[in-house]
Amino acid sequence: MRKSTAPIISIADVKNVLGKQVVHEHLNLDIMKGEITAIVGGSGCGKTTLLRNILMLLRPKSGSIKIFDIDILHCDIKTSQKIRHSWGVLFQHGALFSALTVLENVQFPLRTFTTLPPKVQKEIALLKITMSGLPLEAAFKYPSELSGGMLKRAALARAIVMDPELLFLDEPTSGLDPQSAGAFDELLLDLKEGLGLTVVMVTHDLSSLAHVSDKVVFLGEKKVLAALPLQELLKQKHPLIQAYFSGSRGESYVKSA
Repeated sequence: MRKSTAPIISIADVKNVLGKQVVHEHLNLDIMKGEITAIVGGSGCGKTTLLRNILMLLRPKSGSIKIFDIDILHCDIKTSQKIRHSWGVLFQHGALFSALTVLENVQFPLRTFTTLPPKVQKEIALLKITMSGLPLEAAFKYPSELSGGMLKRAALARAIVMDPELLFLDEPTSGLDPQSAGAFDELLLDLKEGLGLTVVMVTHDLSSLAHVSDKVVFLGEKKVLAALPLQELLKQKHPLIQAYFSGSRGESYVKSA
């Protein structure tokens, strides 16, 4: 897999407090351009909280988060909007509008944030739908008419319709059967290379973790315990890391990594 030396996201000394609970403290992380970075850890370690920090949906109590070398915690509204338009997000359950067709869902960001003619918007949306592995006829169906795997692909098409540099995925293979999950992983690898994407994903899918990730970020004890390629992470002796990959289920995926 392609290596790079330039961080596209830099997180320094971040502290998150939800209510009276300290979720993160002194959390530091660099996410490298051109890589697929997976965020993992036990329940309650703050994976989604960290993702929300990066997406500017939750402001940390303290610390610094830079994207494209811009401090997103202290930039103006115009700059923050520009940064938001540089990424796409695939939410865990797709978050498609049920009253819109797949085509209308994928076109939605183009209608909202660009002044492109409707015909051009439609052409771009159809291109991204086919790039996401959906048959053309799926564009005219509603979300309720799609299988779980097709829903994920439709949501992915919407996430990449603005040609983002960054792609964020929240549990992208959850709810999918093994065959569909494997096909989604292959699609993700193809899109990463074809579009030059930097991908950040939160996942519990150990098979996906082994197959697509360049680096695995392990959260625990309110910080990043390790940020390493999977094979190097598996050698770490920290008890939380060892416990996460233990058991018959974990060991089977570890062997295939």
